[in-house]
Amino acid sequence: MNDPILAPHWLAIVAPKAAPAVATSTVLILGRIWNANGAEHSAGNAALMVVLAAGAATAGAFASAGRAGDSLIAGTAFAASGGLALAGVAGYADGISLPLLLWALATAIAYGLAARYWRTDRREHIAHERHTIDRRETHAHVERVEALRAGAQIEVARTGAAYAEQLATALITRAALPGFNPQALTDAGLPELPATTEHE
Repeated sequence: MNDPILAPHWLAIVAPKAAPAVATSTVLILGRIWNANGAEHSAGNAALMVVLAAGAATAGAFASAGRAGDSLIAGTAFAASGGLALAGVAGYADGISLPLLLWALATAIAYGLAARYWRTDRREHIAHERHTIDRRETHAHVERVEALRAGAQIEVARTGAAYAEQLATALITRAALPGFNPQALTDAGLPELPATTEHE
């Protein structure tokens, strides 16, 4: 019933918080590597990234449309669209200032979106912990009540056994008294003792 309490590893705590910055930084670095390998001022490469980013944004719009929209797919598609746009600018631009500005903007947006999911996840985690604690307390209360009931039953049985033992001792002691005559008790109209007592 008492589950072991496991402390999460520090990487498990830090990794989700660092993920947005790592993702946008990776895209920026790859875009600059692409820039250094011939993508700078390349119209064809820029057009390709525009088409890919627009396609991802369109997929995100379709995924989020209507009541049956899937927020996870939409969020992934919009994130891919933003990443492609950042990579395209980082690859096409000749300076570093515009890519850095877009990187900072993309990182801030990523953290803003992630914070909402983190809050929701934290609320669900707290609600689950409270439910688990309530359930454990209920089970512990039931166990305590059952333990008290079993203890009372054992005590009643023990008291009954002690009474029977005392009665048997009294009968044996009475039968061993000098001058005790069970027949005189029977003649007087008293109930007859059991045969086992008479033999003793």
